[in-house]
Amino acid sequence: MKDTRRRIGSRTGLAAALVAALAAGAPHGAAGQETRDVFPFPVTTFALENGLRVVGVDYDSPGIVAYYTVVRTGSRNEVEPGFSGYAHFFEHMMFRGTDKYPTEAYNAVVKRIGADSNAFTTSDWTAYYIVASSDALETIMDLESDRFQRLRYSEDDFRTEAGAILGEYNLNFSNPVSLLRERLYDLAYTTHPYKHTTIGLLEDIREMPNHYDYSLAFYDRYYRPENCFVVVVGDFDAAELERLARRYYGDWERGGFVPDIPAEPPQTEARSARVTWPNPTLPFLMMGYHAPAFSDRRIDMPALDVLSQILFSETSPLFRELYLEEQVVDALQGGAVDSRDAPLFTIIARITDPGRVEYVRDAVIAEIERLKTEPVDAAVLAATKSHMRYAFAMGLDNPGGIARTLGHYLQLTGEPETVNRVYALYDAVTPDDVMAVAKAYFGEANRSVVILTPEEEQP
Repeated sequence: MKDTRRRIGSRTGLAAALVAALAAGAPHGAAGQETRDVFPFPVTTFALENGLRVVGVDYDSPGIVAYYTVVRTGSRNEVEPGFSGYAHFFEHMMFRGTDKYPTEAYNAVVKRIGADSNAFTTSDWTAYYIVASSDALETIMDLESDRFQRLRYSEDDFRTEAGAILGEYNLNFSNPVSLLRERLYDLAYTTHPYKHTTIGLLEDIREMPNHYDYSLAFYDRYYRPENCFVVVVGDFDAAELERLARRYYGDWERGGFVPDIPAEPPQTEARSARVTWPNPTLPFLMMGYHAPAFSDRRIDMPALDVLSQILFSETSPLFRELYLEEQVVDALQGGAVDSRDAPLFTIIARITDPGRVEYVRDAVIAEIERLKTEPVDAAVLAATKSHMRYAFAMGLDNPGGIARTLGHYLQLTGEPETVNRVYALYDAVTPDDVMAVAKAYFGEANRSVVILTPEEEQP
């Protein structure tokens, strides 16, 4: 269920593995001074009468095609108390098979065509993908359309997979960063379902085997054509793609469920908490500030992305001070995730000296305060945006990466052109924009802080 998050930071070795536990979003960066489109490939789109939208990207990969099914449903949709974790649960259940292709038959076909097949879940979307030979496109569409329309699993199958989810939760939470992140989001959110992490709450996962009927209702609500995109990248014929889509998906019945997702009220006072870890570990600091939802029309989110690079890159003053000179941290990272609703801009540090946790916290806050009043050097800003645009473009070098990236933007707005619109905003970020978002979003009342220490070191 892994996904990459737009997050800028600095870390090495073990620290990188620890911080990787935070990953749950999508690849993204900021633009340089270029004005050309950052997404250079021809895109064709069409929609079926039932609402399914199909996006094809012409990419020079002879004999290879990537096939992504994007479901605009993630843990954000889990609004009923006691039922967290079901978006991620269906990432598992969708491999349980149908009458036409039971699990063993599905796996046999995937193996026969030599495909790379998997899935991942985030707070906003779930994606299922296959990368295979382009001459297997019809086979892929037959497989995928079948399970999206006619998934079948027994109550025993359901209970078995629910048990596997509990095992995955326990594995994830053998890492202290998972506990840290769960506690921060629970602290920072009071109302919105971003309050719980994608895998779900432990008490809900334990109860999951008893809610077979609810699982059927969840599938019926969200696995509908109007809530999905099919993204195909690589070597294919556009006319043939449309013919096959109408053949295999044309009978998929449209749904009508619209979730009532509550808005998170503004945070009005600083919040803090401490948690302990039963095993030896260096202390961790994690901070969160409510940030703006994704928009390809407003400058705030791109300006915050640029700010995150300026704050936490390996050339930043903060990194030089805390990591290189004083060596009080061995991991330092921060940023926000592109999200349909307001996410957290999260900052994480692992502190090498247990007595200097508050020192590190205060140093991070002081650097943020400096950015509120001192404009970023124009040359530094230009170099930062150019580097981030280049890093983004370097990820568009294979059909799977392109499909994943475009799927990310489609789940946010439904429009392929979003990727170019948002990168035009990155080009437009100015030093004044960086100062403005620092002032707007990094106030004390908007801050939540969680500190994790070993049990014997807890004050």
